[in-house]
Amino acid sequence: MSKQRVTRRQFLNYTLTGVGGFMAAGMLMPMVRFAVDPVLQHNAAGDYVVTDKKISEITAEPVRVDFTFEQKDAWYTSEVTNTAWVYKDENGEVIALSPICKHLGCTVDWNKDKANPEHFYCPCHGGLYTKDGTNVPGTPPAAPLDVYPFKEVDGYLALGKAEPRKEA
Repeated sequence: MSKQRVTRRQFLNYTLTGVGGFMAAGMLMPMVRFAVDPVLQHNAAGDYVVTDKKISEITAEPVRVDFTFEQKDAWYTSEVTNTAWVYKDENGEVIALSPICKHLGCTVDWNKDKANPEHFYCPCHGGLYTKDGTNVPGTPPAAPLDVYPFKEVDGYLALGKAEPRKEA
């Protein structure tokens, strides 16, 4: 222990600073909790959204599948509609492609360009993708279309969040 004595003024200074600190912490903690709480909330919903498309009805021709899910941003909840181009490849595997062009984010459409049949076409700058979503060299897109992971839920197609191609 120090041999210096604490004066009354120092004692009051220490006491008031400590009490003031506790009071400030007591007022700030609810505000911090209010700001941080939505970020820490665990979302019990799954990562996959069930669509109205039956797996048995999917053919080799790409079809547009719209699906809606609820998105929560902090305290705001909204309903979001996404789209996928879905078909079965020659091995019978389901392929689900994002319709968002990798050039400028426009929406691609299947088999709409008369000059390039059997391709995904981006009308914004003439971007082309093959049926499997690979970008055609010499056209604006620099990467292939993103793919949706999928699974079957009671015979229906369920799609996850679109992911970039691993080989891209």
